Parts: sequence; C-alpha cells; structure tokens
Amino acid sequence: MGGFRVCVQSPPGTALEQRNVTREFQALLVAAHLSTVRFHDLRHTAATLLLAQGVDARTIMETLGHSQISLTMNTYSHVLPSLQEDAADKMNAILSR
Repeated sequence: MGGFRVCVQSPPGTALEQRNVTREFQALLVAAHLSTVRFHDLRHTAATLLLAQGVDARTIMETLGHSQISLTMNTYSHVLPSLQEDAADKMNAILSR
C-alpha cells in the first residue's frame, strides 16, 4: 500500500467489524488526499471497470454474488451505451473487410 499501514483489528478467525474497516478506509483516503467515498463504492467501481473491459455479465454476476443476472445488468446499465458502441464498431470492422 505504498507506505500506508492498514490496522483493522479483529480476533483471528472472525469477520472484520464493519465500523473498523470503514474507519481505516476513510483514514487511508484522507492520508492519500483522495475524496471521501464509501467502502461499498469500491464494489461498484470494480463491476463497472469489469464491464467496461468486456468481462461477460455472468462472470460479474457471480463475482458480486448476485442471484440473478438482471440485478447485475440493471444496476450497471450506465456502462451499456459505451459497450453497445464498441460492439457496433466491432461489427463494422468485420463487415468492412
């Protein structure tokens, strides 16, 4: 972590306490001079980046633990316009040969 020390305390073999994770995450953001975001926002960022890189929706659904692909696609539909444009460009490239 480039000089940042994470110190989330939790007894061995137990789940991390949400408030401790949140407190440490916020401290890291402050130390790195970054904007405040929720820890959960990292999940949305990861899903959006995966979709933008062309990872299939089923894989993202399973990674996020969604029970239905419709939940994944409805939640991250804001990425779809750029994916549709990319798909159209690829189809154009194939048909232009």
